[in-house]
Amino acid sequence: MHLTILGCHSATPRENNHTSSQLLRIDESLFLIDCGEGTQIQLRKAKVKFFKIKHIFISHLHGDHFYGLVGLISTFRLLGRKEDLNIYGPKGIKEVITLQLKLAKSWTEYSINFHELVSKKSEIIYKDDFLTVKTLPLDHRVYTNGFLFITSSKKRKINLDAIKGIKLEHYHYRQIQQGKSIELDDGTFLDNEDISLEPDSPKKYAYCSDTAFKPDLVPLINGVDLLYHESTFLEKHSELAKITKHSTALQAATIAKDARVKNLMLGHYSNRYGDKEDFYKEASKVFKSVILSEDLKSFSI
Repeated sequence: MHLTILGCHSATPRENNHTSSQLLRIDESLFLIDCGEGTQIQLRKAKVKFFKIKHIFISHLHGDHFYGLVGLISTFRLLGRKEDLNIYGPKGIKEVITLQLKLAKSWTEYSINFHELVSKKSEIIYKDDFLTVKTLPLDHRVYTNGFLFITSSKKRKINLDAIKGIKLEHYHYRQIQQGKSIELDDGTFLDNEDISLEPDSPKKYAYCSDTAFKPDLVPLINGVDLLYHESTFLEKHSELAKITKHSTALQAATIAKDARVKNLMLGHYSNRYGDKEDFYKEASKVFKSVILSEDLKSFSI
């Protein structure tokens, strides 16, 4: 897994503070998580090939999490996209997007498949041979989900040392990854166990968008490799966090500690604060492995 933060600030975008959006790369597949205003500009800065994005996950229908979506959909159209696009988000997302496309007379030549979410319990919303995506029900002012990404790669890794000096065809590499042994044209037999390594262990990434402090999350994200948890406020504004149904850095760290996650990433910062290091200092009092998200920063999971 490879995560790129496109935007990690709350409410309104500013010149160098972009609203929520992330890009998760798993092998050659790209998954977009939330799509705040200006996301496609950030995608261009990150030099992302737009046509590779086939699945978009929207946590909730507040502007700083999805106002960039219709613009991105329109850009896909202008670029001549033909592949289907899958959008997962709260009930109502189909209505709001299709209305904008209708009034602008900008229907796409590609199909948009809306997967509207209504359940308040965690459920699987996407699954293929290598990835499972589950919802993480959150507590915000409108219906909101986070998302849990779990890899399940069955591809064996090629042992480069073992095949050094051996001339292989391109299809041999695929066969090795599939667990197959190989017989070369000269009769040489290569046992798969001798030329490959065990598949990567499953990786887990949890994205917790806008939410009040919610201990119910703990069993759903237990032991994940990386937890992104919103930290809109510092503890000195905890009453404001309670009213607006957001979290403080200290509360995010408490969730991370109780869930025994490996790493915690903070984000969705309020623009009222001038120094992000204050979020790090507050969270670090409770949980040691804290990362501050930053626009256009990338992280390996």
